Amino acid sequence: MLRGNHNVKRIAIYPGTFDPITYGHLDVIDRAVEIFDEVIVAVAHNSSKQPMFSTQERVKLLKDTLKKYKNVKVDYFDMLLVEYAREKKAAAIIRGLRAISDFEYEFQMALTNRKLADRITTVFLMPHEKYTYLNSSLVREIALFGGRVSGFVPPNIRKALKRKVQSIRNNR
Repeated sequence: MLRGNHNVKRIAIYPGTFDPITYGHLDVIDRAVEIFDEVIVAVAHNSSKQPMFSTQERVKLLKDTLKKYKNVKVDYFDMLLVEYAREKKAAAIIRGLRAISDFEYEFQMALTNRKLADRITTVFLMPHEKYTYLNSSLVREIALFGGRVSGFVPPNIRKALKRKVQSIRNNR
């Protein structure tokens, strides 16, 4: 899985809705690129969520945010995660764990994914403790109510949030 033939490129998928990407996500990516040869940050379609940004907007924002990383690619998927991981020849799925409250859900998903694709390992990475409270929903809510999000997201995301909130207000 993660060890083995060192001539084989070790690819990991970091899936999420990234609506928007936060400094917590970036911290997990920083950790993942140290472990894997290639990290694919994959925007997931989640029918149970109503994203603020379209899929195309999120992919574009991610590409802009992550352009400094040489071994990171940005992609989109609309299928079972393990099928996508197989398609990309990934050895691992990266999941961020912020708090104990994340663990039960993530543990259940990891075991289900293992049952579906036992050769793909789920790797849990914890962001720096200063990001353990942070999530995209919180950032969106702060932005919608006119709060400052500069400590939570990179400058390009802050600008995109400001434009999006203005657009939402104009369409009411």
